[in-house]
Amino acid sequence: MQPSSSRRVTIVDVARHAQVSTTAVSKVLRNAYGASPEMREKVRRAIDELGYRPLAAARGLRGQTYTIGVMLPDIRNPFFPEILDGVTTRLADTDYQVLLGPGCNGEKEEARVTEAMIDRGMDGLVLVAPVSSRSRLERVASLVPTVVVGRHGNSPVYDTVTDDDMAGAALVVGHLASLGHRRIAHIEHHETDPTRIQEMPNAQRAEGYRQAMRDHGLGNAIDVVATSYTPEGGYQGAKELLARTDRPTAVFAGADVVAMGVLEAVSEAGLTVPGDISVAGYDNTSFAALGPISLTSVDQAGRAMGDNAARLLLERIADRLKTSVQVKLSPTLVPRRTTAPPEVSGDA
Repeated sequence: MQPSSSRRVTIVDVARHAQVSTTAVSKVLRNAYGASPEMREKVRRAIDELGYRPLAAARGLRGQTYTIGVMLPDIRNPFFPEILDGVTTRLADTDYQVLLGPGCNGEKEEARVTEAMIDRGMDGLVLVAPVSSRSRLERVASLVPTVVVGRHGNSPVYDTVTDDDMAGAALVVGHLASLGHRRIAHIEHHETDPTRIQEMPNAQRAEGYRQAMRDHGLGNAIDVVATSYTPEGGYQGAKELLARTDRPTAVFAGADVVAMGVLEAVSEAGLTVPGDISVAGYDNTSFAALGPISLTSVDQAGRAMGDNAARLLLERIADRLKTSVQVKLSPTLVPRRTTAPPEVSGDA
């Protein structure tokens, strides 16, 4: 007997349709021990035919809501959807649904989002490049299984997934130096908090740039401008660099969104890329490969980062006491048309 279309389908309706007990349906929904493959098939078929959807609140009372909260610091940055794609692809064959929350690059905003996710009984959290203190991250992780993406360091209570940002910066500097550049500048994200200087990817990239410049014998040419990881930050940083008497022949922007601002400033100054100045970014976002832009960039495998984060989170949901894991992925350089040898000069 089909339930009336005017009311919500219940577990009782599923049991009657499948001709099993409500206990059997409950076992299948909870993936509990004691349900045979045949019973699982009957219940799943009944669920599909009736369009049964368990109430999230009711599932929460049984211990799980099958929701994963993902905090993104900036929904306008095109790199972060790459991570999200990796998370959702890994969870596609599970019962979990992903709900997003914007962190807005601020500690107060992050706190509001994470507390809201915890209050709503989410089974786990993926925090992407959080700016909160280590102590706050550990408090969150003590309440709900947590994986932190894009932040270095480690903790006994949460897992981490990062890119080797030092190596990625070295790839950019090595590429530009091999083309003949000597005046290679870097635009970084301004940071003052001691812990974040150690752990955030922007600080790691800046340090990787400095170390690589020294490794290539260019220590005296180190030139860093601190603004923000935004197009506006890239624009302001490039304006400052272009005003120098000995302006750089190449700019390593700490993120592709920063490079977009650099390209705008260079064009506004009546200069060309890469004729007058080479530009490289970081993240290998989708727009970097667009023909009119063709931005040289570092690919830090955003989808793989998201995939690993979801995998680790499922493992931590299953075992809250497991030893924490730190995954560090190896970046690759993708050279495109925004980098080329500098114009011939004695001090290039």
